[in-house]
Amino acid sequence: MMDLAKVRADFPIFQKERPLVYLDSAATSQRPVQVIEAVSEFYRKKNANVHRGIYSLAAEATELYEEARAKVAGLIGAAPEEVVFTHGTTEALNLAAFSLGELLVGRGDEILVTAMEHHANLIPWQLLAKRKAARLVPVGITPEGELDLGELARRISPRTKIVALVHVSNVLGTINPVAEVAELARRVGAKLVVDAAQSAPHMPLDVRELGADLLTFSGHKMLGPTGIGVLWARGELLSEMPPFLVGGEMIREVWLDHATWADPPAKFEAGTPPFAQAVGLGAAVDYLSSLGMEKVRQHDLALTAKALEGLLSRDYVTVYGPKDPERRGGVIAFNLRGIHPHDVATLLDQEGIAIRAGHHCAQPLHRLLDIPASCRVSFYLYNSMEEVDLFLSALDRVWEALR
Repeated sequence: MMDLAKVRADFPIFQKERPLVYLDSAATSQRPVQVIEAVSEFYRKKNANVHRGIYSLAAEATELYEEARAKVAGLIGAAPEEVVFTHGTTEALNLAAFSLGELLVGRGDEILVTAMEHHANLIPWQLLAKRKAARLVPVGITPEGELDLGELARRISPRTKIVALVHVSNVLGTINPVAEVAELARRVGAKLVVDAAQSAPHMPLDVRELGADLLTFSGHKMLGPTGIGVLWARGELLSEMPPFLVGGEMIREVWLDHATWADPPAKFEAGTPPFAQAVGLGAAVDYLSSLGMEKVRQHDLALTAKALEGLLSRDYVTVYGPKDPERRGGVIAFNLRGIHPHDVATLLDQEGIAIRAGHHCAQPLHRLLDIPASCRVSFYLYNSMEEVDLFLSALDRVWEALR
């Protein structure tokens, strides 16, 4: 068990005079003082561009940057040279779509996506399909809000070049069976791209065990700074993929009419990289590792189970996604009968409870659910059981006020 009082003391935002029940960590997490100070200390004492100077300050900054890469690699069971720093999950997925598309996809080929994808793991594949005259093949969900594996098995074929899959849905909370999908993809020679933005911060991850070929996540959802993300890919695939952005330190040699590329991961880190943010992400990884990712997962699970039980017991609430908390991440989307989600979120905010309301960058999924928007609560390591009770009690008052 985590020492929750000690954890919460590390987060300055919870020390405010006005109480805050923050239930929107799926959008962005709060930051502990260790991460804030790591970034501040870097700017105060170590600030220099990386991989560019031979003076000692630049060498120190470069060392810290590469130490952060090694920490991220260790967190997900990867080799450091397989970890590419980007500016977020969205950029990482755009990189994956462009580079894999140039390498693998041609006219008439197919790209499989699911109905539960975040726009960031859908629109880049849409654009790739248009650019290459390929076909985008959607895979649906079951009435319980889980991936329809039977449909996926029927739709995947030798024409399939890429399967794009979210690990944990940012709306339904569904934990997808990535390893099973990876096996189906391998049988037809397709590459599996996994959006782990909602899983990497919350549970133990080993990219080898998952069986993915590429995997992406963001720093700001896992206690780290904004402006940094991660693309992991198998080393041999990174060597084959063409670069997405060009210029700066991603080159080996340049002539006026052509250029050659540096080895990965530098090949995919054009321009000045987010080096201060990487230091902050390294501190976030240290923080998570000191707690233990399995403990983080179990804490999320306990909070989710309590909230799910409370929501399902209220007849005015509709919950979307699996009813079994073991099959979920720490995310629950729901609606109150006949009440717009924005009204729910506004009244909860008046009681110091922050939740998300909208389509959560998943409009196709909301159309499939036949709703324009939903409310969403999402938990993290700094939330408490008492906060779940406060949320549920406040929800009752919202219902009484608006029904």
